[in-house]
Amino acid sequence: MTVKKASTNLEGPPGDFDGDIKVSNKLPSPSDLQKVSALPVLDADGKSHTFKSLHDGKRRVLIVFIRHFFCGNCQEYLRTLASVLTPESLEALPIPTDVVIIGCGQPDLIPMYIKETSCPFPIYADPTKRLYKILGMTRTLDPGPRNPEYMQMSLPTAAIRAFLQALRHGNKALRGGDFSQVGGEFILEDSRVVWCHRMKNTRDHAEFSVLRSELGYNGEKPPIRRRWSQGLVRSLSNRRQSWTKGRDKSPKSSPPASVMDQLKEEHGEEGFVNEKGFHHASMNGTHIEAAA
Repeated sequence: MTVKKASTNLEGPPGDFDGDIKVSNKLPSPSDLQKVSALPVLDADGKSHTFKSLHDGKRRVLIVFIRHFFCGNCQEYLRTLASVLTPESLEALPIPTDVVIIGCGQPDLIPMYIKETSCPFPIYADPTKRLYKILGMTRTLDPGPRNPEYMQMSLPTAAIRAFLQALRHGNKALRGGDFSQVGGEFILEDSRVVWCHRMKNTRDHAEFSVLRSELGYNGEKPPIRRRWSQGLVRSLSNRRQSWTKGRDKSPKSSPPASVMDQLKEEHGEEGFVNEKGFHHASMNGTHIEAAA
């Protein structure tokens, strides 16, 4: 019998963290579902609920397992999810569908997560990660070879934003969850898993074109999540026209505050600088960017 020598490499993560993890999208067995049915998840108040209670008695539920609560990639995923799988459109499907989010951090970070993502769906925490393990989700630190469609920022920008979020929350930064844990998506109908996708890297959430097809949107094009630069161009154009009219009527009037001044007034320093050197925030319900 050949015994493999344990790795002593201190330069990076273990070998099973290198590259995409080989995972199967095989449906969980009835035995696995029985094992997880009574496992607890925690809401924002720390109240315990069984996993079974999240889907029992519902015709169909999409359960999204995210990574740690400071993961910028997963936050982007939920921002896009809220725009392409709206509660209204989910209710109008041939099989009305609920959405549930589960993270692996501590439940007291859920309010922060809701604020950061504007997620309209219930969010729970599984800090033990027992659900992740039994349902076949794995661990990796590899970001994968490409930026997925749901990402509207680069990987470095997402990482920097996540780092700044963690800094703002002080000692809670260590309560976000296991950084190497990845998640997946599971569709349950009448408490049976009928489809699943497990992440192979830290950005490998199921694309929304696939999810919409599985949920029965029948080829309908999803709403386009407006990019920040589009809002900026529209805002600057409107402001320029308004300023020009005001200057013609009152030559002594001072120009209006800049876009960045208004952003700082409305959002403080919560905006961030993306890879192109733009500050990001939203104004009047529209995501916009302004040059740093």
